[in-house]
Amino acid sequence: MYSPKPLFEERMKALLESPEDYEKFLEYAKLPLPRTIRCNTLKISAQELKQRLEEKGWKIRQPFPEYPEIMIVESVLQPGELGKSIEHVMGYYYIQEMSSMMPVIALQPKPGEIVLDLCAAPGSKTTQMSAFMQNAGTIIANDNRIDRIQILASNLERCGCMNVIVTRNDGVQLCERLAGAGMKFDKILVDAPCSAEGNVRSNQKTLLMWNIRMIEKLGRMQKKLALSAFQLLKEGGEMVYSTCTHAPEENEAVVDFLVKNFNAQSEKISLPLKCRQGITEWGNGKLEFSQEIKSACRIYPQDSNTEGFFVAKVKKGV
Repeated sequence: MYSPKPLFEERMKALLESPEDYEKFLEYAKLPLPRTIRCNTLKISAQELKQRLEEKGWKIRQPFPEYPEIMIVESVLQPGELGKSIEHVMGYYYIQEMSSMMPVIALQPKPGEIVLDLCAAPGSKTTQMSAFMQNAGTIIANDNRIDRIQILASNLERCGCMNVIVTRNDGVQLCERLAGAGMKFDKILVDAPCSAEGNVRSNQKTLLMWNIRMIEKLGRMQKKLALSAFQLLKEGGEMVYSTCTHAPEENEAVVDFLVKNFNAQSEKISLPLKCRQGITEWGNGKLEFSQEIKSACRIYPQDSNTEGFFVAKVKKGV
């Protein structure tokens, strides 16, 4: 494992509750992630998939009774076996880290709604939303890179997602075009590009690449993305903003920007994973956030044996 840079260590210690909590964070950062999959209920029920996989000799655990589609594969598999199985090829399941499933659970898209997935590739959350919506309604799934769009389109086809329109645009520019066309959305997901501090377990190079200037630059870009998307919500519509990082500049600061300056109300979220509430100040008082931001969810690796994530939901006032 690469050694964390001193400033990264200092910041994580300030975010966590105690020195022991930070040591536990480092301990989990060195551990391999559990193998988690999400049953694609557009093609098969969770019960049927579990039975099929167990007949192959796989040990399957469903940790959340309210979300039986979330499965942990506890067997020792051959390298690449999870992605080469006939069930995966047929689109019966999607290989997805558990914390990555939480933004869509927070958003709760419903059949018949009009939904925007602004930063959609490679499609884990788009396919999850399509399943929530039972292929009814419309999802506009956008990304700005052709190589990522190709992966997105492939995953949508494999999973049988029929209610998705794929677009390739800069996120802010797409929002401007949609606004110009008078488009409004019931639900929006902004799973923003970020510094990926939460992905240390799957990519140790994150620690090597980490620098504060990148975080500050990303924070400015994320505010533009979040605001552009928020303005496309219908009155009473909901938007989930999520990242796979711990940096407050990329998380609470972005949501606080919407709450303090626009007609955004931070909403309480119910997730099956253990969550810690959003923080209300950072940097010894250099940044102060609205008390509403406590309703956001911080997911740390040591709490539920996952990667790190941040999930917040805002509602557009009437």
